[in-house]
Amino acid sequence: MITLREEITVARSVQDCFRYVADFRTAPEWDATAVRSRKVSEGPVGLGSQFDVDCAVGPSTLKLHYEVTEYEPWATVALVGKGRFFEVQDTITFTETDAGTRIVYCAEFTYRWGLERLEGQLESGMRAMGAESLSGMKKALEKTPSVPEISACSNRADRWVAPGVAMFSRWGYQRSLPQRQPVAHFMDGQHVVLTGANSGLGLATAIALAEAGADLTLIIRDPKKQQGLLNTLEAKTGRTDVEIELADLGLLEEVENLSQRLLAKGKPIDILINNAGALFNTYGLTGEGLEQSFALLLLSPWRLTRNLLPLLSANTRTARVINVVSGGMYTEKLACDRLIMNPSDYQGPRAYARAKRALTVLTELWAEEWSDHDIVVNAMHPGWADTPGVASALPTFRAVTRRILRSPEEGADTIVWMARAKEAGNITGKLFLDREPRTPYLLEKTREPAAERHGLEAFLAQQLPRPS
Repeated sequence: MITLREEITVARSVQDCFRYVADFRTAPEWDATAVRSRKVSEGPVGLGSQFDVDCAVGPSTLKLHYEVTEYEPWATVALVGKGRFFEVQDTITFTETDAGTRIVYCAEFTYRWGLERLEGQLESGMRAMGAESLSGMKKALEKTPSVPEISACSNRADRWVAPGVAMFSRWGYQRSLPQRQPVAHFMDGQHVVLTGANSGLGLATAIALAEAGADLTLIIRDPKKQQGLLNTLEAKTGRTDVEIELADLGLLEEVENLSQRLLAKGKPIDILINNAGALFNTYGLTGEGLEQSFALLLLSPWRLTRNLLPLLSANTRTARVINVVSGGMYTEKLACDRLIMNPSDYQGPRAYARAKRALTVLTELWAEEWSDHDIVVNAMHPGWADTPGVASALPTFRAVTRRILRSPEEGADTIVWMARAKEAGNITGKLFLDREPRTPYLLEKTREPAAERHGLEAFLAQQLPRPS
């Protein structure tokens, strides 16, 4: 048996340290060998939670299955990890001190298949690994990463177009993992308003932000799904304090009513996430006589964000607006007179792409306009994610690409990072994919003239339904 003991003192609260370390999904952010970690049990992190961790061992990967065997907030977490060649008992204790939190990490490795005879040769390497892991933990908990920049690899891929599009796949997500910086910041007291929270990317985002402690107001359309959403969030995160607001965001009257309800509550908004959307394959009009893709995907988030500006401006912290767009917008050029398609030329994917292109332009316009208001505005696209919307609206695309589609959690990862990471509040007016700022124009021919950009909001204002 090899026994390790390492100790660090971290300038963070004992609660934050415990929450970060006890969720072993963070292991790749600080552990010297972990490259990937997944929570494989249901429910909030606690006694009995299980994680599958992939660890790099030379050129190969070793899989370990961990289970939490002791969970005492904010004092102790213990886990047993079992792999093919050894078993490890990790015990991590947390003690509040004048300097922050003292973290003591103890590990006992028991080898099998004859490897126990090599313990003497393995011990020095294991001790070095333990010291490196605790150093990584301290860095993850204390250091705020710098503002991200596009990597040389992504920059080349964007210039060559086809590799850039290939990064929309699950491979693109996995390629980005080794370069990622830790996210050890929690969101207690931060009010997040999230639209389209009932399924797909929105649900994955809601779960992740609930786990991070955010004060959530979730906007959904169907009242029949309200209780199911609350039940899911409680089962996944243990949270029972999430607020639901009902609104059909395809109807501007309901956007206005929702805005007035939120304004009347007067609760400042730290983060507004415009995620609600759908791809309509057939032409249709809303009850207000607007083409439904244009109304839901563009006019609605424009109006809602403008309406909620007083609550975004009321913050003592930098507020954030996150617009969820789509890689499909790379195929379209902003032209205001083509945003509302006619029945004769309507194509659902094209209407969707045009609206998302316009929302990306709005992101840049708002970032410039609100730079003096302590509000950052950024857009993201999730890549190709396997969501219920894709399954229903693009069944052929899903059938062809199913093996390379991202999970909803992988697609939502950048939304969560943009809402949670401190460094994401120090950059504005950008389009992100996999936590990197990316070009909004893969094709130069899709770059719009200045007149179209500056006329966009006036065009949108002209389309608002007139009071009867």
